[in-house]
Amino acid sequence: MPEPKVPSAVDKLLAEPTVIEGAEAPATGPKSKKKKVKRNVQNARVCIHAGENNTIVTFTDLNGNVLVSASCGSSGFKGTRKSTPYAAKVAAENAANKAKAYGVESVTVEVKGLGPGREQGIRGLQGAGLNLDAIIDTTPIAHGGCRPAGRRRV
Repeated sequence: MPEPKVPSAVDKLLAEPTVIEGAEAPATGPKSKKKKVKRNVQNARVCIHAGENNTIVTFTDLNGNVLVSASCGSSGFKGTRKSTPYAAKVAAENAANKAKAYGVESVTVEVKGLGPGREQGIRGLQGAGLNLDAIIDTTPIAHGGCRPAGRRRV
């Protein structure tokens, strides 16, 4: 004949719901979603980062908040085809078409980098029907660089 099981302290704690003072009960209803605000931005800034292997096109408002971005990789190009001028043009057109949902009409273009997509990225923005206010080159230029290594002693 089996002996009756005596409840342990752990079993008692698990059986009784504990109430902590000051704590609120978890909400069981649906979570309230934060409403996405669609901004209407007529003047925007476009940053084109033309690297050796990829070109990234980013639309921001004048405060620097990102609206849309596209790259050669997100436009469907892989491998060495990402580093072509045509891929940069397609990426710029994709980004411009996405930005038109925000009401973007005129842009200031900032180009950074020495990659093959510099010129074609700008042409892609023109082809999408945007007015270019200014084109600014923000490529960083080395000035002196770091200290050279000392002479090798054997």
